[in-house]
Amino acid sequence: MCARRVLRSGPVAETLKGPAARRSAAGQRALIFDPMPERIEPSLALLVPKVPEGPDWSYEVKWDGYRLAVHVEPGGKIRIITRGGHDWTERFPTVAKAAGLLGVDSAIIDGEAVVLDAEGRADFSALQKALGGRGGKLRAGAATLYAFDLLYLNGHDLRSLRLDERRALLEGVLDEAAVQGISMSEDIDRPGAELLEQACALGLEGIIAKKRSARYRSGRYGEWVKIKCVQSETFLIIGYEPSTAALGGIGRLLLAARQGDGLAYVGGVGTGFGEVGGRALKRMMDKLVIETPVIRLKRKGAKWLTPALAAEIEFRGWTDEPKLRHASFKGLREEAEMGDIYTLD
Repeated sequence: MCARRVLRSGPVAETLKGPAARRSAAGQRALIFDPMPERIEPSLALLVPKVPEGPDWSYEVKWDGYRLAVHVEPGGKIRIITRGGHDWTERFPTVAKAAGLLGVDSAIIDGEAVVLDAEGRADFSALQKALGGRGGKLRAGAATLYAFDLLYLNGHDLRSLRLDERRALLEGVLDEAAVQGISMSEDIDRPGAELLEQACALGLEGIIAKKRSARYRSGRYGEWVKIKCVQSETFLIIGYEPSTAALGGIGRLLLAARQGDGLAYVGGVGTGFGEVGGRALKRMMDKLVIETPVIRLKRKGAKWLTPALAAEIEFRGWTDEPKLRHASFKGLREEAEMGDIYTLD
């Protein structure tokens, strides 16, 4: 069951009506409009080991896809901006078309683009394939945006409002338009620990918990937290061990995280890439081969790389060294997401 709070009247709801509705209002009050931001840095979720509980926390499914900001600009222009600031409007045609049908004068919607598998779970590999892989230029027509926040609407910056107020307005926009291609990422009305257990049982990545009373802040401050069933993070590929027996010719990828001003080796991964994907990855890596590893390591037969490729890795935990435990390769992240490389304390 989903918790809902709709703003049907009052100064916030009246102020945020579109110009056509405002012009017909009695008195035609003079309103002050906020300039529409060219881009807003996203609010990021802090990884925590335990679900926070209490009446100020709401819970959503954690979607495994690409973070996007959908801009509906005055005059009807649509822009879809990645977390790294790249314009990918042409690559998400279904989302762009849906945004154009929302019936708003201007808006900035925060959400996650996903491709769902047959069981309705977000499939990151399927999304990567739909986009043509890292550096690809394909149009992911099968992608859906799960919208979870509304940052700007009809000439007004909403970031100073409470999360539950912003989401009520977002829900009103989506309910009224009822478009295909953009859906509401619903609040799940049940205890957080119970929801996490169910999400893990269904094979989902985890859940997100957010403070209902929080305003929108760019960065990672703890008003949003993520709790994962299986950990998944982005690491740099600093080398690989070739293999004549393994699929795609890759025996093992060698990975690094950021640490201070440099990089730290966090182990390797030898599963998750099939023959076709493995061969394509090997071709990309062979263009980046260098003589000396960027981290002082000794691996007989390893090929060392310029750390220009970012891999999304699923894993079960950390050893004391620390190294990744039971790691599996999920796909390559775009260059637009290179700022999200995992950082060790």
